[in-house]
Amino acid sequence: MNKVDLTPQEYTEFCKFLEKHCGIVLGASKQYLVRSRLSPLLSETHCDSLAQLVKKAMMIHERALRSTVIDAMTTNETLWFRDKYPFDILTTRLLPEFAQIGRPLKIWSAASSSGQEPYSIAMTCMEFKEKNLGALKFGFEVLGTDISDSMLAHCNKGEYDKLALSRGLSPERLRKFFNPASDNCYVIKDDVKRHVKFRSFNLLDNFSLLGRFDIVFCRNVLIYFSPEIKRQIFANFAKVTNKEGYLMLGASESINGLTDDFKMNRCPSGIVYQAL
Repeated sequence: MNKVDLTPQEYTEFCKFLEKHCGIVLGASKQYLVRSRLSPLLSETHCDSLAQLVKKAMMIHERALRSTVIDAMTTNETLWFRDKYPFDILTTRLLPEFAQIGRPLKIWSAASSSGQEPYSIAMTCMEFKEKNLGALKFGFEVLGTDISDSMLAHCNKGEYDKLALSRGLSPERLRKFFNPASDNCYVIKDDVKRHVKFRSFNLLDNFSLLGRFDIVFCRNVLIYFSPEIKRQIFANFAKVTNKEGYLMLGASESINGLTDDFKMNRCPSGIVYQAL
């Protein structure tokens, strides 16, 4: 057998392991994803085969390796202002509703990946404040969470190369919100960074330690979870979302049949869910 192949039994066991520790459900046809994500780890972990790597990662005492493997399997590339419509809804519907809130507005980006979403949210709020004098006078706070330690380190650094910046970020926003760091890289300005905090969090963990939020972004994540885990996560979102607060999902995601704690609101540019 090729060193980057798993037997059907090994693949099944790894799938069970992954679902238990981070909720992700891999289908029977996703062996290629495991190969592409984990094969680069063979040399740095000194494993001779993918089978040896996943077997070792599943051992209870191999915490560091388990974290590395889960990190590799859960890291996804993202874009600035991804899909556009959530940020249109944020600007035209949600922020106006919270414009006169008597405390800081609390927003959670529940799968921050490499930081583009929480920083895009912060930029949107800053632009809204500039155009609406007196709005959000107590400020706003954005929390970005992710399961990947390497992604969180990247988020906190706030440095991106030109290729990453070309994916969804306009030249105007680049000039406004970034400073050059080198010939090929730019770094987020401090006046954006001060609104955004990052922390490690697994969507299977206890949500109560995070506090409460007015707006939650959880986009393009739940598609990887089973219906049972989705119900659990939606129930937890309901517990930490303030009354009449909002939940923003990905375009292909829905609450249908999974929760009665949110209602669907249709906006001209898309859909947002409101806590009951």
